[in-house]
Amino acid sequence: MKTVSNFSNLLVLYEDNHIIVVNKRAGDIVQGDKTGDTPLSEIVKAYIKNKYNKPGNVYLGVVHRLDRPTTGLVIFAKTSKVLPRLNKLFLSKDIYKTYWAVVKSKPPKPEDTLIHWLKKNPKNNKSTAYLNEIKDSKKAILHYHIRKQLDNYYLLEINLETGRHHQIRSQLSSIGCPVKGDLKYGFDRSNKDASIHLHARSIEFMHPVKHIPVQVIAPLPKDPVWDACV
Repeated sequence: MKTVSNFSNLLVLYEDNHIIVVNKRAGDIVQGDKTGDTPLSEIVKAYIKNKYNKPGNVYLGVVHRLDRPTTGLVIFAKTSKVLPRLNKLFLSKDIYKTYWAVVKSKPPKPEDTLIHWLKKNPKNNKSTAYLNEIKDSKKAILHYHIRKQLDNYYLLEINLETGRHHQIRSQLSSIGCPVKGDLKYGFDRSNKDASIHLHARSIEFMHPVKHIPVQVIAPLPKDPVWDACV
């Protein structure tokens, strides 16, 4: 197995003996895929191995994922004991996640709950949102509100009730508000770095071992549009 040493740019936002939370950059993949690119999980393992001078293999459990062009918070389990507990928190919706998205068009309402049925097409890795249930579709629910009006864009704050494939991207596109840079879902041009302006901004949960509240906020990527959001 090849040695991974490119953890110098890794931004760790929270870490204890059980959990590590990092700020994913655009372009990073959380887990290995057919591209063969080094996944974030391996970079985090290399960081842990180096920091604690651990011999042998390092355990790291993947709890959830973010799309490759998306940025923000990713949680990993550092022990096999805590992984099923974190999985349970996600399944029971006891982890409160907030996303920020930049869109060009003003949403129809200042705040709303979007309910769609999403169907994934594996051939183009894209989900289509339908207003009514169709065969093999999954119900998707999100809540949004306009957090800030920028010069040419709108910053939306989003909370998910469900975690479907490309859910935010597909549902926002369906109301005429594709995420900035997201060519796949209808934005008119890509971002220079192939990112999209969708960021997993914050997360809150009760620590499954320590039983204390944990809140983590991910700094925004550095670019003029994100800079204008704060």
